[in-house]
Amino acid sequence: MFCLICLDKLESRHIRHANRSAHLAYLDASPEAVCAGPLVDEDGETMIGSMILLDVPDRYTAEMWNAQDPYTRAGLFAWIEIHPWKHLYGSVPPPSH
Repeated sequence: MFCLICLDKLESRHIRHANRSAHLAYLDASPEAVCAGPLVDEDGETMIGSMILLDVPDRYTAEMWNAQDPYTRAGLFAWIEIHPWKHLYGSVPPPSH
């Protein structure tokens, strides 16, 4: 599995809002997306980024998935990290491979 940590560009709320429906549809259509959700600021209300957990076999596949995400295509993110992730605790489904 791979974890994507993406931080929005400053003053990009309009990009997030304009592409949110397409981003959510992309997640819904992606069986490899195990879980996802927005990163929020300290008030807990303003979205400032995204965290996405993908069940894919390698970094290249995670990068290609990310490249097709409507948020990425719209230029929402200032910074994207992709890390291998190992499930240790909690109710995340185990990898399919």
